[in-house]
Amino acid sequence: MHTREEQLAAMDRLLTIMDELREKCPWDKKQTFESLRQNTIEETYELCSALIRNDKDEIAKELGDVLLHVVFYAKIGSETGDFDMADVCNRISDKLVFRHPHVYGEVAAQNAEEVCKLWEQVKLKEKGGNKTVLAGIPDSLPSLVKAYRIQDKVANVGFDWEKREDVWEKVKEEIGELEAELRAPVSESLSPEQARERQEEELGDLLFALVNAARLYKLKPDNALEKTNQKFMHRFNYIEQKATEQGQSLRDMSLDEMEALWQEAKQHE
Repeated sequence: MHTREEQLAAMDRLLTIMDELREKCPWDKKQTFESLRQNTIEETYELCSALIRNDKDEIAKELGDVLLHVVFYAKIGSETGDFDMADVCNRISDKLVFRHPHVYGEVAAQNAEEVCKLWEQVKLKEKGGNKTVLAGIPDSLPSLVKAYRIQDKVANVGFDWEKREDVWEKVKEEIGELEAELRAPVSESLSPEQARERQEEELGDLLFALVNAARLYKLKPDNALEKTNQKFMHRFNYIEQKATEQGQSLRDMSLDEMEALWQEAKQHE
């Protein structure tokens, strides 16, 4: 691993390169906060993809791409006189110190759960910080992640199940309500749009309950679903590859034939 001096030198090199690119590269010169925004989102998702695969080399690469965007935004901010990289670093450092009174103060926190509860209390006291428990949750968060954050935040102020096992009754209740809506006969009192809205609402309630169960059992639903996505894609790609090798089209294969290849794919994992 590199020394602190080497790490600082590497950061200084990146800042210098950013200065030069902003001055000499036509593309870099024309970028703005808004023009970079979509790229930042894409780079963040690419980092998340590397994290889920636990690909260390790719994680380091994608972290560099995300860091570049942080440096780029700081450079643009310095040109307007609003903030620079020092402001970015100092503000996060100040926040970390303020939010860790159990490290930099005299407050006691014996485990991670106590720290999380302490954080919610500290954030409400923070200057310019959250004024309510659920403030600070970005509207743009993916729904699955947002549901987890909502439940995590309210749990830290005591709004939670007494025993985690109790959540399963809620999950079963929501499954029943969704099934009832999906099986409900056509009603003259409801338009098709209204019926769909009720079904969608019940599906949302079920997903919210499942996310809550995952949280209580210390599982990350977004990670779990992404791993299942990757697993499904790998198996289906195997089916498609084998079909091609056999000179067949997926549309011409029977479900039993595809199921047999699916089982083959599972055995090869």
